[in-house]
Parts: sequence; structure tokens; C-alpha cells
Amino acid sequence: MSKYAGEEVLVVKRALLEKYGIFEGLRTDGVDDLVAAVLDEKTHFFLDRAAAEEDPSHKQIIPYCIFKYAERILYYTRGKSGGEDRLHAKISVGVGGHVNPVDMGEGRKGASAYYAAVQREIEEELDIACDYTMRIVGLLNDNSNPVGQVHLGVVHLVELDSDEVSSREDALSDLSWASVSELNGGLFERLETWSAHCAKWLAAGI
Repeated sequence: MSKYAGEEVLVVKRALLEKYGIFEGLRTDGVDDLVAAVLDEKTHFFLDRAAAEEDPSHKQIIPYCIFKYAERILYYTRGKSGGEDRLHAKISVGVGGHVNPVDMGEGRKGASAYYAAVQREIEEELDIACDYTMRIVGLLNDNSNPVGQVHLGVVHLVELDSDEVSSREDALSDLSWASVSELNGGLFERLETWSAHCAKWLAAGI
């Protein structure tokens, strides 16, 4: 039996990225049309996760939220209970996960279902005791490794009013804060690939 137990995840066809221009890494400029297309109910659909994990012709849509307070960025070590074994023990600055059919409740579809998934993931993984604002800043595509080949990250910058944040899940262990220079310094070699792309972007200035 699959470890994903019949889970369905939201995907887009890789051909959609090819239509707008394939890129590698984090793209923040000129992606508004592609973001809109990814979130359009006419272009995304659900696929069995076990099949999607082995099918690079589809990209699983992953909200990837970076939390910032003052000049510091939240980071954590991926624990064993996380859903992606291939990222275990890596450091990440991204909080998020898959979009599932449950996010389509109450008649939601398209972008509204996607944003419901973002909020669900945040509330499942973190306890945030302050107000915050959130915006999409770009898309992540990385075909250099098996995980990246089947996922597409939608990167959100979440700006917090305080650092009152704690983890709700064992998968997010050793929750801590670091400056951008620390992420690009001593911590950099331990970062998962997507987080390394984000750290470089943060260093370049938001």
C-alpha cells in the first residue's frame, strides 16, 4: 500500500511552464501571468500523489511561506514525521504543503481554494500569536533533484508583527530565527535546495 494512502494533490501540467518559459530557481520578475494560470481552475486538477511523485510531466503545486520579523527569517529542521523523506534533516525557511480536495470545501475553487490551503497549512504547522501580512513574491522551479522535478513552489513572504511563533508539528523541529547573512553564511550548506534559492533572493534585497 502506498505511504500516501490515496492522497490527491493539486497539480499543473509541466507543459504550462513550458508555455510561459521554463526557468530554474526562484523567479520573482514577470511571473504574474504564470501565477494566475497556475491558480486558474481551468489549468490545475487533482492527481493521485503516489503517481504524481513519479511523474515529472506534472508539477505538484506547493505553497512555500517565508516568515519574516524585523530583519530575521524563521527557519527549522525538517523532522522524521514530515511527509517528504528526501528532505529529512535539511534546514528550511519554507512552511507549506500540498493542496488537497478538502480545500475545495464551501464551494471554493481556483485561487480561493489555493489560499484556503495556504491558511490551513499555516494553522496546522505554526501557532502565530500576532498579526501578519502575506503576499506572493515568485515561483520556484528546480529540476536538479528528484523532489524538485515534480514540484512547483509558490513563494509567499509573510511579514509578522512580532516573533511570537511556535511549532505545532514534530516535522518542524528546532524552530529558530536567523539573519539573512547567517542563512547565506554558516547555515547555507544545510539548507534544502528551495530554501537556498530563497536565501540568495533575500540577500539580494526584497
